[in-house]
This record gives sequence, C-alpha cells and structure tokens, in this order.
Amino acid sequence: MGNTAADTLAQEAPEAGALTDGFHLVIDALKLNGINNIYNVPGIPITDLGRFMQAEGMRVLSFRHEQHAGYAAAIAGFLTRKPGVCLTVSAPGFLNGLTSLAHATTNCYPMILISGSSEREIVDLMQGDYEEMDQLAIAKPLCKAAYRVLHAEDIGIGIARAIRAAVSGRPGGVYLDLPAALLGQTMDAAVGAKSLVKVIDAAPSQLPAPHAVARALDVLKGAKKPLIILGKGAAYAQADEDIRALVEKSGIPYLPMSMAKGLLPDNHPLSAGAARSLVLKEADVVMLIGARLNWLLSHGKGKQWGEAPKKFVQIDIEPKEMDSNVEIAAPLVGDIASCVKALLDGMGGNWTQPPAEWLNTVVSKRDGNIEKMAPRLQNNNVPMDFHGALGALRKVIADNPDVVLVNEGANTLDFARSIIDMYKPRKRLDVGTWGVMGIGMGQAVAAAVETGCPVLCVEGDSAFGFSGMEVETICRYNLPVCVVVFNNGGIYRGTDVNPTGGADVATTVFVKDARYDKMMEAFGGVGVYATSPDELLRAVTEAIKSGKPTLVNAVIDEKAGTESGRIGNLNPQSVVSKK
Repeated sequence: MGNTAADTLAQEAPEAGALTDGFHLVIDALKLNGINNIYNVPGIPITDLGRFMQAEGMRVLSFRHEQHAGYAAAIAGFLTRKPGVCLTVSAPGFLNGLTSLAHATTNCYPMILISGSSEREIVDLMQGDYEEMDQLAIAKPLCKAAYRVLHAEDIGIGIARAIRAAVSGRPGGVYLDLPAALLGQTMDAAVGAKSLVKVIDAAPSQLPAPHAVARALDVLKGAKKPLIILGKGAAYAQADEDIRALVEKSGIPYLPMSMAKGLLPDNHPLSAGAARSLVLKEADVVMLIGARLNWLLSHGKGKQWGEAPKKFVQIDIEPKEMDSNVEIAAPLVGDIASCVKALLDGMGGNWTQPPAEWLNTVVSKRDGNIEKMAPRLQNNNVPMDFHGALGALRKVIADNPDVVLVNEGANTLDFARSIIDMYKPRKRLDVGTWGVMGIGMGQAVAAAVETGCPVLCVEGDSAFGFSGMEVETICRYNLPVCVVVFNNGGIYRGTDVNPTGGADVATTVFVKDARYDKMMEAFGGVGVYATSPDELLRAVTEAIKSGKPTLVNAVIDEKAGTESGRIGNLNPQSVVSKK
C-alpha cells in the first residue's frame, strides 16, 4: 500500500524550531486532503502562492481569465466528486471568478473559489487599499458557504470546512477569503503541522427512510406507463452499475438529460431519448433520479407534459426540492447511491415489468424517429447544415467512446444533445442548469487534465467568443483538445440585417468568413478549415488520433439556425407597434 498524505507529512516532520508560513500551510492542507490540481490566474497577492504550489508538486494551470479558470474548477468537481479549486487575485479577479462560483452552486458542482483580499482593518474603515472590497459579503448570497481565515493557525480548519461544505449534502460552491497578510504569517512548523485537518467522510451517505422506499415502490408498481428521467446528479453520483441495474430490472424506459447521456448507452434498448415528446406526454408515473423539475423540464407541467395525470417519484438529497413545482407523490430523500440501492433491494426477485404495450409504443416511436432522422445526418452539403456537421461528429464519438464531449452554443448545443449519442458516463459536459455561455474552453481544459482522455469541444461561433483566448492555454499545456467552431457568421444565424439600413451590421451578425482556425495556429496548434461533413470528419478523426491541440473552423450555412435554438419562446415579445 502507498503512503497516505498524512503519512507523508508525518515522515517530513519539521525540525525543532523550524518555521512555516501561510503559503505552505495552505498547500499542505490542500495536499493532505488529496487536492493537487489548481486552476488560476496569477497576480497580486497570490502569485507566490501559485509558485510555491508548483514547487511542492501540485499542478497549477494558469488561464487568461478567471471566469474560465472557475469553469474548469467547477467541472473538475463534477468529474471527480472532490472540490475543484480556483485561485484568483482580489477584487476584479474575485468578481471574474464569482460567475463560475454561482454557476457551480446552481449546478451542484463542488468547487472552492480561493481569493486573495485586502486587509480587514483597512477594508472595514474603507481607507482605500489596493483593490479594496468586502469580498466575503459579496460572495455569501451566491454560494453554499463563505469563510475568511485571518490567522495562520486557522488555515487547516478553514480549508477543512470549505471542503466539507462543498461536497456534503447537495454539492456546491464555497468561497474562501485569504487576506494577503495571512499568507506571510509565520508560526512554528511543528505546531502548524498539527493544526492541519484531514477531512473524514466529507460526504457521508444519507439513507432514505424505509417507509419512503416502500411508498416509492408502491407508486411504481401501480404505473401503466412509467418513465425514469436521469439528471446530471445521477451522473455525478457515480453509482453507474446500480442505476443501470435499476433501469434494467424495472424494465422502465429512461430519458437522460443532456449531462446524464451515456450513464446508460444511448443505444440501450430502454432508451427513450429519441421519443422524448411521447414519453413526457404519455407517462403516468415519472421517477426523477438526480433531475430537477426546473425550466429544462418545463417545471413538470404545461403542454410538454400532456393532459394525462401524472404521479412523480423524486430522488434528491435536498428535502426542499420536493414539491418545488408540482406535487411529488413519493419523495425519496437521500443520496442517490443509497436511494437506488434501497430501491433495488426492495424490488426483490419478482418485480413485474411495465406492460408490453407501453414498451412497444416507446420503441416504435423511438426507432421511427431515428430512421426518419438518419438521411439528414448523412448529407454532405456545402456549406454544411447543423445535421450534416453533427452527423459527422456523431460518428467520431461512436468510433471513440472514451472521448469527452464539451458542448455549448444555441443551435449547436440544442441539435448536438439530441443527435450525438454517448456511450459512457460523464463523457458529455455542457452549459448546465443556467444555460450559461462561455464554459467551453475552461471545461475542455479540466476534462483533459482530470480524465486524461481526448476532448472534443463543439462550439457555436458566438459561444466560442466568450472564451476563445483560452486556446492559448490549451496549446501552452499541449492538451489533447480538438475545438470545432460551427461558424455561421452570427448569433443563431448570420443573415440578420440592421432595420435602419445604417452602416452598422445587425446586433446578431459577426465578421463574415472569420478564420478561427488561424487563432489556434498562432499559438502553435493545428488549424483546419472545413467546408463539408466529410472534411470535418477527417479533420476531427485526425485530431483525436494525434492528440495535438486543434481547432477546426467548420463553415455552416449562414441561413442555418433558429432564434435561441429551441428556446426562443423565452424571449419576450413586444406588443408595441412603431409606425
């Protein structure tokens, strides 16, 4: 057996009279708890902390903007179930990282944002320190917990509290404020070592009540047209084998939300992904596993859900999530792994699967839709449409199921999540609950670092604009990332016109014939210009094979695309007519 972090620290016990400081106590506390990757932007007052971290064997990845370092840390938390750590400078850097911290909290990703800050005695009197800001007060409403450490001897407990808060219960973002003077404080090294805390059982199991399990099984037994919806919480739980066993033993069709795709393969016999509209409208009992009835599921009501009355079974670790939009007939409160295991045990050996008529209806609709879509995915049009381009990338993932797919955009996202099948869990990463743009490059970097797998990052040209400079980061660390930019010259499409006829282009139009591939070449990566699905397939296949940083500028018909992808209804409509 290898040494634990605690053993290593014990073997390196400091000599009598030796001193340590805040820098090294932060490093030792993180390493003691198995956190070795840091995503950051260097600057005052944390530049030396990053240097010392690297000197102590931690991997410190520096980005060009804090928001993207934060998105990397957030998705690292999702992939590893340990807090991803983002390190920023004070005030403006902290504010840049705050968007990703709120994103992590909304999506239930464990993340810790650590920011340097000004000294309390100056901030509290508002005396105008360098980048003065009460960062703790600003962060509190946007994360699960926020802590400030003022004394070196409290660093160990402060980091321990941040770790436990980030991963326990419903995971989320935590802010840790480290004033500049703290890092330079010194203390006896032996005393410092004893002040460190190794977090034990940071995310303890929360078992569901036996009567709640029995109630949920009774509701499922009474179903004629049951459906299971898998959310990204189910993927985060890493209870993959038991979730698959539950689906297969119950015989219930399942619908994966986008980041749950691959938890069971999208070509599984019980997959209802290609029959989404049918199953949502017709199901009489719906079991939610790690999914919330938010806007992504039309809040569990309305036309999407049809007129048939429904009963909901919901598994969630947060009791307040129940009845958030509609009545939950069978709430099952606990962690997903424990709840799924309890359901499996309660089903016994003689579970009656759903009526064959329901299963046949779902399969018929699913297979019919797949057959109808197939010719559109095989076209080789020039310029490309979304279906032909994504049909090519669909084949890339089918041939390389270990590739991690990162995906964002409007049409690029909406079409991709229904067209590209996934075969393994946690291989599809996208914009999450907020639908926030700009996650692409940060998530691509973290996916490559945390998994060691090749990454295919499929971006709309608008989405790419939020984080495009991070291609330099991809090249600097020589990561196996292939970025595909779907370039149709605008937001949604490139054909809008200025209604005044003035010299300015329409608000949604970009520079025509932009060469995003040249950006990657500028930093030493591979740039490819692709105008057909066949060219796109060859370029991406070669990029995955080579492992070299690559950007493929995929030229999409500027007329392709619809307003806001498939959620244009969320844009309010004006009722005022100007004559």
